[in-house]
Amino acid sequence: MTENSKVTASHRQRMAIVYVRQSTLLHLERNKESTARQYDLVQRAMALGWSRGTISIVDEDQGHSGSSAAGRSGFADLAAQVGLGQVGIVLALEVSRLARNNADWYRLLDLAGMTDTLVADADGVYHPSRFDDRLVLGMKGTMAEAELHILRARLDGGVRNKAARGELRRGLPVGLIWGEADGEILFHPDESVTGLIAAVFDRFAACGSARSVWLWLREQGLKWPLQPTGYVNGTEIVWVEPTYHAVHTTLTHPAYAGAYVYGRTRFERRLGEDGQVRSHRRVLPRDQWQVLIEDHHEGFITWDTYLANQDKIASNTRPRRHEPGTGAVREGCALLQTLAVCGICGRKLAVFYQGPTKATPGYYCTGSGQLVDGRGTRHLQVGGQAIDTAVADVFLAALTPAALQACLTAADELEAGHDTALAQHRREVERARYDATRAERRYRAVDPDNRLVARGLEADWEKSLTTLAGAESELARRERRRPVALTPTERAAVLAVADDLHAVWTAQTTTDKDRKQLLRTLLEDVTLTVHRDAPDPHATVLMRWKGGATSELTVPIRRPQPKIRTDEDTVDLIRRLAVHYPDAQIAGILNRQGRRTARGLSYTASRVQTTRFHWGIPCHRKSTKPQEGELVTVAEAATELRLAPSTLHRWLNDGFIAGEQDTPGAPWRIRLNDELRALFVDTAPDGWLAMLEATLAYGVSRQTLLQRVKRGDLKAVHVRTGRRKGLRIQPPTHQNSLF
Repeated sequence: MTENSKVTASHRQRMAIVYVRQSTLLHLERNKESTARQYDLVQRAMALGWSRGTISIVDEDQGHSGSSAAGRSGFADLAAQVGLGQVGIVLALEVSRLARNNADWYRLLDLAGMTDTLVADADGVYHPSRFDDRLVLGMKGTMAEAELHILRARLDGGVRNKAARGELRRGLPVGLIWGEADGEILFHPDESVTGLIAAVFDRFAACGSARSVWLWLREQGLKWPLQPTGYVNGTEIVWVEPTYHAVHTTLTHPAYAGAYVYGRTRFERRLGEDGQVRSHRRVLPRDQWQVLIEDHHEGFITWDTYLANQDKIASNTRPRRHEPGTGAVREGCALLQTLAVCGICGRKLAVFYQGPTKATPGYYCTGSGQLVDGRGTRHLQVGGQAIDTAVADVFLAALTPAALQACLTAADELEAGHDTALAQHRREVERARYDATRAERRYRAVDPDNRLVARGLEADWEKSLTTLAGAESELARRERRRPVALTPTERAAVLAVADDLHAVWTAQTTTDKDRKQLLRTLLEDVTLTVHRDAPDPHATVLMRWKGGATSELTVPIRRPQPKIRTDEDTVDLIRRLAVHYPDAQIAGILNRQGRRTARGLSYTASRVQTTRFHWGIPCHRKSTKPQEGELVTVAEAATELRLAPSTLHRWLNDGFIAGEQDTPGAPWRIRLNDELRALFVDTAPDGWLAMLEATLAYGVSRQTLLQRVKRGDLKAVHVRTGRRKGLRIQPPTHQNSLF
């Protein structure tokens, strides 16, 4: 079957797409003949029967690899148009131009087969829905994928083989350059670059922290050398402000230790949240590096020093939340931070601070002892002030023999640190002077009449002179501040101070960070075990020194103080009483009931107020005008009813009126309403009898009459005015007769 026989009128009614792609921009620049052949496929489409207006060229994917469809917008548009049935034929120079992996290739073939779309390359025209053609296309796609794999494997094998010999030239960190011989790595010829790198490692050996080195560089005003990207073996350097990342990278790069490494990272692919395949670089541990050649070249430090530095940097990592870990020395006053170990479970103890100013240290274990009310209790929690003092005394006693030499060594290191910084500033002055001289030569070499060039060179010369003046003034200022070497008299004074280490240890100039750094130089760890149930509560402190020696201490600790807390029923009673009574009356009620404060004292108005404030109980607010049905005290009711309070108390005792009492000993309260007001009148109703007359009229005793009034069988009122005050009882009738 010929090519033209596969092309039908239905195919020619749809558009033809010519797909053009080169894998890299370098191929696009150099392989121009291949690009031209791909564009010439337009003529082939016209030869197959398509007009020029129905032919579309898709070349948006120039410079993109065909190993994946990710990032190839042209291929995605092509597949979309094929799926919509808008394409009659797809032309490419070869299958590898369309796709180099079977997943993308077969997806395109499935769409083309369902929409009756032809695929053409340099060898012929194929119909994906026909078995023979699809078999050929599938084999071509497999060969394209295999070809890419073979090319990669061949190149990668050559790279690995050369890297295994230490001869693969890759980008080196600043301060190192490639030599002429195979695999030769040399120091940078600029002394200011190598001097600064060496100063970084020397400073780290003194302070033990990458951040401290970075702060020291900023404090000394030193610049950081930066090698521009693309200079594999270049010597051009740009000086910038130092960053923590640059310092950390320098301290962790094995090339500075004389080692040649390859394969420290690995690219891994994973599916992103948007469904796209993402690649990320993963840093591998040292035992998984592909190539590691120790002593490959001369380094700034030895390999053993490099390993010790990595362990130190790893230990400086800040621990996660609720995990004490190790970590760098912090500014807190807890001396045993990262050194204290639980004597029960062996975990590193965490630090807490308490007190009004949070200046009293303590230690606790992050492991839970038991569950109480759904919460885990600490099986070790102890204050650290006494323990820190005891450990410091033992440490100073052990340090006394070496204290004299340590003081002199510290003074020498201070001088050496300033000398290192001064040497770097002198190199900066020398470099600035060279730049100024070069700018002057360039300015003098130009034709004076060429003002367009002369003005720019003159500006460069002025800028370099300004930089030189600033570097010289900074060097002069730092030379004036350089510490002078100790005289014999000053050395004798230092030795005298060293005799009293306690004074130096407790001096205001000695920071908590300095003390903890000193403890770490000799102590490996300190194990704490607390004995609170013993007759004399104490903590056992086991100090393990570097080298294996141990020291054991017994430090007395305070007994746990009982918690002072007001009884809950008393708090509830105060909460109820505060609605109706002021603090003074509440105090009287509590005292009459025999209640006492948490410290065993009687209640006063101020103590009730303190309790209310602590528990958030609002104070009593007296109502100025009682409303109908409101609960009021006896005194307030007596004022409202124009009676003596004793009368109401008597009626309460006799049971004529109802009263309420929140708790035994609390004042009576009466609900003042219209029914109660009707019991107290100024004038008795006509015919109503006094108590003596009522006893005669009913023929019963006074107690019997009062009992009937309480039960409501007889009606009675209280006359509060006139000469004959008191009860008036309804006269007997046939209905309320007692007989």
